[in-house]
Amino acid sequence: MNKKLDESASGVFVIAVTPFTDDGRIDEASIDRVVDFYLERGVSGITILGMMGESHKLNADESRHVMTRYLKRVDGRVPVVVGVSAAGTDPLVQFAARAMDQGAAGLMLAPVNTVRTEEQVYGYFSDVLDRLGDAPVVLQDYPFVTGVNISVGTIRRLVDCYEHVVMLKHEDCPGHGKLSRLVAAEGRRISILVGNGGLYLPQELRRGANGAMTGFAYPEMLVDVVAHFARGETELGEDLFDAYLPLLRHEAQPVIGIALRKEMLRRRGAIASAHVRSPGPRLSAEDHRELEVLNNRLLRCLADFSSPVRAAS
Repeated sequence: MNKKLDESASGVFVIAVTPFTDDGRIDEASIDRVVDFYLERGVSGITILGMMGESHKLNADESRHVMTRYLKRVDGRVPVVVGVSAAGTDPLVQFAARAMDQGAAGLMLAPVNTVRTEEQVYGYFSDVLDRLGDAPVVLQDYPFVTGVNISVGTIRRLVDCYEHVVMLKHEDCPGHGKLSRLVAAEGRRISILVGNGGLYLPQELRRGANGAMTGFAYPEMLVDVVAHFARGETELGEDLFDAYLPLLRHEAQPVIGIALRKEMLRRRGAIASAHVRSPGPRLSAEDHRELEVLNNRLLRCLADFSSPVRAAS
């Protein structure tokens, strides 16, 4: 039986892409390839069917198929967190039960965009959490996308009332002060992994985050930076981060970012096609040239980097 997610989780849980063929079908072979790619680069876990995994563009059968294929390929080597957020609670709970039955380590849950007040936010999560039983849950706090602001007080209330809430995916922005308050707050400790494309990772690690749950075409950078900070090598970690920052920043652009990430993953051999389902961006010839320039600059910078890092290819 696969180990369930708990409060001790740390490191990098990479947000996985959903690979498609050039004509938009689920690409099973590329799911296998990208799993191997992520594992070879040392990730601590994999999160599937997240927002950057284009989960909102999949029908119910496709979501089940993608989940099954990912879980089969990972085969318990690292924990897999499955995004289960949905507009309706009944299909959410049904899909969550299927995910746990098939070997998921935990479930990621964001609020629906209709809740506004603190009591509405708490009420929504409370209703869903009551129905999920003891399945480990990652609360996703991403106001930029969900439109829902979750206060430190409400997060703490949920954590203290529900023992199966074991992790927070923190990606409020600006959110450094909120992160500090969460780390300092009294109550049961949970894992806090950060998102936002890793843009603020060194600062968030300094403030007490346990790692990252996000994506990047060079996930080994995220892995190495978190490892350097865990060993107290903060300056080395930040120097390494700085080398990747121009490409990281470029990939973190809203809307077009998923197309840029997929194209870089295609160039690195992780997936066969960079196809993004509609509605979604398409890269122009100029976009491709920009990406090429940024990646070449990164490779030259890594060649001169004095720290032992994984070879970028």
